Amino acid sequence: MVSEAGTELHTAGHNWAGNLRYAAAQVREPATVAELQDLVAGARKLRALGSRHSFNRIADTTGVLVSLEHLAPVFEVDPAEMTVTVSGGTRYGTLAAELQRQGYALHNLASLPHISVAGAVATATHGSGDRNGNLATAVAGLELVTADGVILTARRGEPDFDGMVVNLGALGIVSSLTLDIEPTFGVSQTVFNALDWDQVLANFDDVTSSAYSVSLFTDWSGDRISQAWLKSRMEGGPAPAEAIAERAGFFGGNPAKEPRHPIAGVPGTTCTQQLGVPGPWSDRLAHFRMEFTPSKGDELQTEYLVPREHAVDAIQTMRRLSHLVTPLLLVSEIRTMAADSLWLSPNYGTDSIGLHLTWRQDQPAVEAVLPVIEAQLAPFGARPHWGKLFDGDASRLAPRYPRFADFKALADRLDPEGKFRNDFLNTKVFGS
Repeated sequence: MVSEAGTELHTAGHNWAGNLRYAAAQVREPATVAELQDLVAGARKLRALGSRHSFNRIADTTGVLVSLEHLAPVFEVDPAEMTVTVSGGTRYGTLAAELQRQGYALHNLASLPHISVAGAVATATHGSGDRNGNLATAVAGLELVTADGVILTARRGEPDFDGMVVNLGALGIVSSLTLDIEPTFGVSQTVFNALDWDQVLANFDDVTSSAYSVSLFTDWSGDRISQAWLKSRMEGGPAPAEAIAERAGFFGGNPAKEPRHPIAGVPGTTCTQQLGVPGPWSDRLAHFRMEFTPSKGDELQTEYLVPREHAVDAIQTMRRLSHLVTPLLLVSEIRTMAADSLWLSPNYGTDSIGLHLTWRQDQPAVEAVLPVIEAQLAPFGARPHWGKLFDGDASRLAPRYPRFADFKALADRLDPEGKFRNDFLNTKVFGS
């Protein structure tokens, strides 16, 4: 179906996980930036939809939902500046494949390559690695369609830029982004089973620094960590076989002999190549392959970002909550990320660990346990992932973000009528 303005219309439907149905009656899919400008200028209320991978109502609206998936594609590499400019609806898997084809790379990828660039950046979604910032830290510039339909451009270093990157969709519709790139590099991925909790916690820094990206998978029960995924960057070619062999006793764990999936009982065929087989970054940094349906789908997700200095204490706190958490879990992931200066990034001003929880799809039971978890993690200054399920409101979140008030002032200036606001933002950010 096509509207009079030429913009395609679709019913809003539900998110990827199926746990919520959008309140909007329709999704509009502009084909050009000019169409997007007209759509934004003429709407009373609207939100950018992204790739439907949020588990809460951050992308919802009673007005118009806008998908950038069919926006005229942009892919412009600037080899002098070492940047790439892409349209906001581009998916990371598509971007990664094209960059690799041209001999370039991003510094990081999230677990799923299926998510859109603009949506991931707006919520500070991330990959992992002690020295790796989240995906939003690669943004060197952006183009934003503001409430009056005018295009606003911003570059790193300009006033308010650090407030515009992780924007929660509250400032406008991001039509394109310019990202830092680097020369392509190789990665090998090795999985270890059944690590010893005591050894890991006693040597936590050694564990997380043992590869370019490290993820630990657990259900928080028992004295063993189910799996450790090590993604090792190969600067000088493939890692020697003897180096992998030396890790045979990796903090009490043993190397997997076949591909593993983080969730018990699920085949590893949908996951990126493991077993130490070297390959390009684009096929290893994500956990899951672009060509397969993402993860399991019938799940819910929550994540708390905790300052690195509290890592071991926060992990021990989660282990003590196992009696509440474990029965509701499919799996949990622990990962690390570097500090940044983006105002609403959960990593603002501090290196962090992510405590990620992939829940069974029992939303009432999950929502009942979230306040307990948040109360226990509050002493550590935990900040929730903006696109996943959490309980805290603006009164609890604002003290944890030094630039929270500055962001609200920026939103008031760019969107004085609240065109891009919804119930989620009014509760979690604007406090009304």
